[in-house]
Amino acid sequence: MKIALAGVDLLIPKVQMRSLLFFFLLIISLKAAAQTQDSYEYQSEFTWGINKNTSGGLIGGLTFKKARKLKNDRILETFGLEIMNVKHPQEVRENAIISGNLFIYGKRNYLYTLRLQYGRDLILFKKAPQQGVEIKAVFAAGPSLGIIAPYYIEYEDENGNFSSYAQYSKEAHPQPDKILGSGRLFQGIGQSSLAVGLNLKAAINFELGTIKSQVTGFEAGFLLDTYAKKIELMQDAKQYAAYPTLFITLFYGSRK
Repeated sequence: MKIALAGVDLLIPKVQMRSLLFFFLLIISLKAAAQTQDSYEYQSEFTWGINKNTSGGLIGGLTFKKARKLKNDRILETFGLEIMNVKHPQEVRENAIISGNLFIYGKRNYLYTLRLQYGRDLILFKKAPQQGVEIKAVFAAGPSLGIIAPYYIEYEDENGNFSSYAQYSKEAHPQPDKILGSGRLFQGIGQSSLAVGLNLKAAINFELGTIKSQVTGFEAGFLLDTYAKKIELMQDAKQYAAYPTLFITLFYGSRK
């Protein structure tokens, strides 16, 4: 599926998109179980979660959010932090011919993003103690800091006598069969560059916990990251400055 945004086409993998939409619709079906009678009160909550999204890997990243109620009992002021790994739509893991280790052919850089978010949660349905579902509409925005770290590979010399590590380049490494695998964890992080941008998020939050002082649930929705420049993640592939994504976050926390 392609999304056109400010003149930029971005491909969201169909399988991941369908999976997230399935979970999103499944969670919305819980709305019918929401209870509004005998609701209990709280003033603040803190949650952390594990994120899965269409621009990330098996685990997209981690989220942290602090929320507190305003004078309007149904509106919460929120402060959030997200730490994510953003991938290019064309990234595919391959097995090295010699070693069998995994690597991503054509990948030039990682993109790690830190998102600060300020927003509002609007309580649509309050829950009763130990039953029902609390449903919120979530809106947030803020600055994004992209950390562009070089992607290192291990490769052997032409005679097969030794191996070296370097950032992938098609010109320097024209023979894929000489690649032994990806580099070490966080290798090259010291050579990172930065990209500044903005993020916008809209989601539906479902709190399913049965204990008054604990928060457990799901958040599903849409997020857009935009940067001031296009970021090269893959060589000879389209570069993007905007990264729209569908996501689902499993969260846990406490409230008082």
